[in-house]
Amino acid sequence: MNPKQTYRSGFVTLVGRPNVGKSTLLNQIVGQKVAIMSDKPQTTRNKIQAVYTTDHAQIVFLDTPGIHKPKHKLGDYMVKTATSTLNEVDLILFLIDVSEELGGGDRFIMKQFEGVNTPVFCVMNKIDLVRPEKLLEIIAQYKEEYDFAEFIPVSAKQGNNVQTLIDQILKRLPEGPQYYPEDQITDHPEQFIVAELIREKILHATYEEVPHSIAVQIEEMYVQDNGVVYIGAVIYVERDSQKGIIIGKQGSMLKEIGRQARMDIEALLGSRIFLELWVKVKKDWRNHDLVLRDLGFHKE
Repeated sequence: MNPKQTYRSGFVTLVGRPNVGKSTLLNQIVGQKVAIMSDKPQTTRNKIQAVYTTDHAQIVFLDTPGIHKPKHKLGDYMVKTATSTLNEVDLILFLIDVSEELGGGDRFIMKQFEGVNTPVFCVMNKIDLVRPEKLLEIIAQYKEEYDFAEFIPVSAKQGNNVQTLIDQILKRLPEGPQYYPEDQITDHPEQFIVAELIREKILHATYEEVPHSIAVQIEEMYVQDNGVVYIGAVIYVERDSQKGIIIGKQGSMLKEIGRQARMDIEALLGSRIFLELWVKVKKDWRNHDLVLRDLGFHKE
């Protein structure tokens, strides 16, 4: 680092409707999977803290659950988690999907910005899906709704214009310390990410009625004498029928989920793993405070 160059650092939160690409953008920025990706709504349930570090700056990202009108206690928790970060950060990235019309969901989120002093960037994602001239119309629409500090078009999936977004973020950050070591990309323990990787594979593999009803908890994780990492995980569902879907005929679905998860987990840990999965029913777990707390969804 140039001795005359000041070090900049700060906290940036990502908000937006479910499925606009927040996790994809986060993974693209840090260059590694720290947030799970799926085309199912409500994929992200916890604040995912990811860290982007250069020689002269550090950005700490919070990827929040998609803000939506909640239908149960878990949904209520997710929305409170997302909105609580808005005044605690240096910058807000409001992600929109330019391939979809501005609707009630986007307006509901922009309503949360009222009374917030934090500058907000409108990050226009999925530009690879629309004609360039369409972007000017979209910018005009959103300008009528809120006074955004910047409009930045990107394709999180392809990486288009993501570096421009990073450069604009860095310009807004104050002088500050390096909060995390340069080789650290998340503050979550490995067990959390392992559980999320398993949940991602379930989201990809199962029917529509299952994804919102699942949670994954790591019960055991340790290095065996032979150097292989043993991982024992429980997949919780709400109904017996969902348990049957996840296990599959003669255990075929559960084996496939385990096979796919094993590849990502081995890449994450850099070692061979032995993964054991169980499926258990916790009826209506998304509406029980005690169960939600056990699974890591803390109100505070």
